[in-house]
Amino acid sequence: MKALFNKRNLALLAAFGTTTIYGLNHTIAKGVMPDHVQAFGFIMLRVAGAAILFWGISLFRPPEKIDRKDWGLILLASLLGMAINMLSFFKGLSLSTPINSAVLVTISPIVVIVLSSVYLKEKMDWKKITGIGLGFLGALGLILFGQEVRVDAPNIFAGNLLFVVNAISYGAYLVVAKSLIQKYSPVTLMKWLFTIAVVINFPISIQEFNQIEWSGMPLHIYGAIAFVILGTTFCTYLFNAFALTTLKASSVGAFVYLQPLIGIVYAVVMGKDELSAIKIISTIAVLLGVYLATTKKKLKNIS
Repeated sequence: MKALFNKRNLALLAAFGTTTIYGLNHTIAKGVMPDHVQAFGFIMLRVAGAAILFWGISLFRPPEKIDRKDWGLILLASLLGMAINMLSFFKGLSLSTPINSAVLVTISPIVVIVLSSVYLKEKMDWKKITGIGLGFLGALGLILFGQEVRVDAPNIFAGNLLFVVNAISYGAYLVVAKSLIQKYSPVTLMKWLFTIAVVINFPISIQEFNQIEWSGMPLHIYGAIAFVILGTTFCTYLFNAFALTTLKASSVGAFVYLQPLIGIVYAVVMGKDELSAIKIISTIAVLLGVYLATTKKKLKNIS
């Protein structure tokens, strides 16, 4: 039993929990926007709520000081993971569909591969190049041909482009956060990342935040907002940070493969989206591309 709950298995469970929450979030958050909360107003709720929660937990933990030289990286991580990532995803979700978002976020691992090749000078073989190409074509297919006429998806093209921006920023965030989480506890890191995110997002999101009409909001919308703040923001970032203490950034990013399955099934079951030929073909292309780009080359036995 002790072996079952070792740190690596708990890290894997945390990463799985994160992608499950994200998979459900595509539909749950979509149901709130834009009638009750607009995209950028939602971001202020997320970052402020998470900052309060992480500061509350930190009061029961030993204080931890951040080295002056690391503040630049923390600022970058907050900008990538709690500003660009969140703003582009929620704005994209308000313009596009849950299935499109669930598929396009899976290109994050490809982003990690490309960044590693450019900045860390890691070699790229034919499998990775083919995978990147397939993933790109799948994403391009959804962006160019996955448009539908839907009242709740006023600009699918722009929304899908924002999902790509989201995937790029999230992949970059995982790379940057990995170097920080090796040095600081998840709670300490998250409380500062979200505190900085409140400042960064404030001028962008405060207007839409002030437009929220709390008094006329249905009870189930309160529940959806609570899920996004507690689940999609607080739990996922804490779980991801914990997973990064043991797993590689690419391994944590690989769990995003499950998001299309969870997101598509939940969206279809709840009647919030439907499958089409282009969505199925694009999903297969993206997932196959990510698989080829991220699978390691097996070493041959030398006899």
